[in-house]
Amino acid sequence: MIRSLTPLLKNRYLLSLVIFFAWIIFIDENDLVGRSKNIRQIHALERNKLYYEKKIKEDREKLEELEGSLEKFEKFAREQYLMKKENEDIFIIEK
Repeated sequence: MIRSLTPLLKNRYLLSLVIFFAWIIFIDENDLVGRSKNIRQIHALERNKLYYEKKIKEDREKLEELEGSLEKFEKFAREQYLMKKENEDIFIIEK
């Protein structure tokens, strides 16, 4: 087996190619392994961006709705933050 590798190791062009590809795949600053990690991270960040853009749109719509009507604002405060008027009791029923 070692004898079959000896002619390949003596071929300097082949050896140069092997070293070059090893350098590109594993050692270089912009290696392929790191590049694939970066691509996966970019895709995850793009998914997060879409999620947060959707949440911002929903929150803006809710804010516009609450700013338009005092009754809706009061209802929101009572339901979400359990606020109450004076001389009023709140009963929370959990399912």
